[in-house]
Amino acid sequence: MESLIKRKKTKKVMVGNVGVGGASPITVQSMTNTKTYDVDSTVEQILALEEAGCEIIRAAVPDKMSAQAIERIKSKINIPLVADVHFDYRLAIEAVKQGADGLRINPGNIGNKEKIQKVVEVVKEYKIPIRIGVNAGSLEKDLLEKYKKPIPEALVESAMRHIRILEEMDFHDIVVSIKSSDVITCIKAYELISQLTDYPLHLGITEAGTFFSGTVKSSVGLGILLYEGIGDTIRVSLTGEPVDEVKVGFEILKSLNLRQYGINFISCPTCGRTQINLIKIANEVQEKLSHIKKPLKVAIMGCIVNGPGEAREADIGIAGGKKRVAIFKKGEIIKTVSEEDAVSELVKEIKHMINE
Repeated sequence: MESLIKRKKTKKVMVGNVGVGGASPITVQSMTNTKTYDVDSTVEQILALEEAGCEIIRAAVPDKMSAQAIERIKSKINIPLVADVHFDYRLAIEAVKQGADGLRINPGNIGNKEKIQKVVEVVKEYKIPIRIGVNAGSLEKDLLEKYKKPIPEALVESAMRHIRILEEMDFHDIVVSIKSSDVITCIKAYELISQLTDYPLHLGITEAGTFFSGTVKSSVGLGILLYEGIGDTIRVSLTGEPVDEVKVGFEILKSLNLRQYGINFISCPTCGRTQINLIKIANEVQEKLSHIKKPLKVAIMGCIVNGPGEAREADIGIAGGKKRVAIFKKGEIIKTVSEEDAVSELVKEIKHMINE
């Protein structure tokens, strides 16, 4: 289904071979939580993220060993790698020379204009973009003194300040993020910056929390902004497995019809009319289909009240009866099977559809 959301037109920036902004699809990112200098562990995690659909990966570069590991990591992965650098501009330069496809720099701590100039000279030479990453937790001291706390206006002033620094150095391959762990602050900051610049925006609620709370906060914050047409790439920040960040990211985009990727599940919450173990069936089906990347709408419905209607709207689905389920395909019942065979039969039919 085509999205009714009209996205704001932004400049297109290339991160490796992936477009961010312009007419490019909204991409889903994540960040490794391994030690970057541990090449084998980092590569293993990135390959798992690739399998989940991750389109851009970021890795922390806190030391020289990590910067020097980038070339070896890059040789074994298939998606663009962005080096995340704080405090030391020399690490940013080394990461670029080692083959990073982009830099994420926190302007609050990377250093003075002279140091930024040295970084810009290198990224120009290697033709890679810079993400200006403003965080509420590391705002410049003068802005904290001016605004008393990291309110949206403070975050935006920081971002615009550093955009101007890069533009004065004749550098324009810029992506911008303005993150806070407070959802409302994030929303307001991105709304403000979107009115002031056409550079692509990287959306995220930083330090959102564990899987449950972080998913809720990210879905609310990112969902509102994406609905407003704001945002060109997203990262869901969760305290947990990075693969979950990618899964949640795609679910957010799918819910707004901004991306078609993998299985789009529709399942009812169950009620007293349900006569099959729908919760068990839905969880088993979702687990068995988690590897599928082809867009497909699957309905798992508990009874005949809404079940047949919802199933008809899906590519394929089931509607439960008394210890039996009807399997629908493109709006037509193709078979009725026992509750015990519901999962295996539905999965079998879905595999047939994918291979048709």
